[in-house]
Amino acid sequence: MATFYDTHAHLDYPEFAADFPQLIERAHAAGITKMVSIGTDLESSARAIELAEKYDSIYAAVGWHPTNALEAPDDLREPLRKMAAHPRVVAIGETGLDYHHLPSEKPGFTPADDERYKQKQAEIFRQQMEVAAEFGLNCVVHQRSALEDTIAQMQPFIGRVRGVFHCFANDVAAMQRIIAMGSLVSFTGILTFKNGQNIRDTLAATPLDQFMLETDCPHLAPIPYRGKRCEPAYVKEISEVAAQVKNCSLEELSEVTCATAKEFFRRLF
Repeated sequence: MATFYDTHAHLDYPEFAADFPQLIERAHAAGITKMVSIGTDLESSARAIELAEKYDSIYAAVGWHPTNALEAPDDLREPLRKMAAHPRVVAIGETGLDYHHLPSEKPGFTPADDERYKQKQAEIFRQQMEVAAEFGLNCVVHQRSALEDTIAQMQPFIGRVRGVFHCFANDVAAMQRIIAMGSLVSFTGILTFKNGQNIRDTLAATPLDQFMLETDCPHLAPIPYRGKRCEPAYVKEISEVAAQVKNCSLEELSEVTCATAKEFFRRLF
């Protein structure tokens, strides 16, 4: 059986609490040998570390998600430094920028609130890249409706910090710009959706050694599980479609994507 990694999973989420040991067993049975549990704030990041301490196949990424930016402390760096020193922490994130839903869309908020929201996202993104650079780690990058600003903010860190643009749903030109700056992209179950041809087109143009696979579980379950809770075992279904798109064997896809993940997540072993 070809083996794969789930490079982006929210394993600390409550959706998994009732059957977590069985979830890990199903992942292993499907050939998913390593999983990265992604933090979205300090508490979530701490839970990710706890899971990584308990399960040999789980590693942690620690960070603060941009949509939670207004709840973030003014300075994230010190608590993140303490977590980044943990040997099971393989990346900083989930961090980045998200302009998809802005405060002014709700009653009582103004464009000035949007600007404060964007500024806070930018500040905590910069702080997280600073910590990543200090510890020789890379960043798990979330961007939604904010590609230009995300790329611009990463420019000062090129050569020191790479990003994986997770749940990638942009076009070929965006992928090429990201790879040109030394970063990577990662594909989810959207790859398998009937309306996901644009994602498959982008994957087809992506060099085999410049992307990773992920679930983003509990979200975005692939066909045939679409609409149900997603879990790491479903990387198997994602990998089967990815191999078809790339016109390669599952074994070759396994070898290259796992090598890419080990190079990117430097503490993965």
